[in-house]
Amino acid sequence: MDKEEIAELIDTKHSELIHWLEQQPNDAWTQGPEGKWTQGQQALHLLQSIVPLNNALSLPKFLIRYKFGKANRPVRDYDTIVNRYEERLKDAKGKTFKGSQNMKVPEINEKQYILNRLQTESKKLKYKTKKISDKNLDKLILPHPLMGKMPIREIIMWTAHHVEHHTEILKTKY
Repeated sequence: MDKEEIAELIDTKHSELIHWLEQQPNDAWTQGPEGKWTQGQQALHLLQSIVPLNNALSLPKFLIRYKFGKANRPVRDYDTIVNRYEERLKDAKGKTFKGSQNMKVPEINEKQYILNRLQTESKKLKYKTKKISDKNLDKLILPHPLMGKMPIREIIMWTAHHVEHHTEILKTKY
């Protein structure tokens, strides 16, 4: 996928999620299926995953290269990334990355703030995706807690899928 397609995918997936969450009754924000995250926790988890990516993309590119290295393989396509993620999720057997373990349940008065932050961060990611060079998208890598080191292009595509993944969970189970 080229930068423009990825940027639009980021925008579309986040807009769909935010619109869906805004349409839900307020009491649903703090409730979820037995043993599963609430709607608020789902949104907070997505915010927790996009903020570090935006922060990393704000770093000087030489620092990213120094800290994490360069890609030693070609960039995978979107479907391959999605399939690898789904496989890794099965292998993880419900475990979540450290930052989302024992996550607090956001109060209803935090709903609009979290949704606004999620929208702001998605706009930042869209902007940064369009600004970064194709060379840096494909050669620089960042760590992912479940997938390992990934080229930046892949981790941004994964972010779009991650939002879609959680949106589908919300739509089918909540």
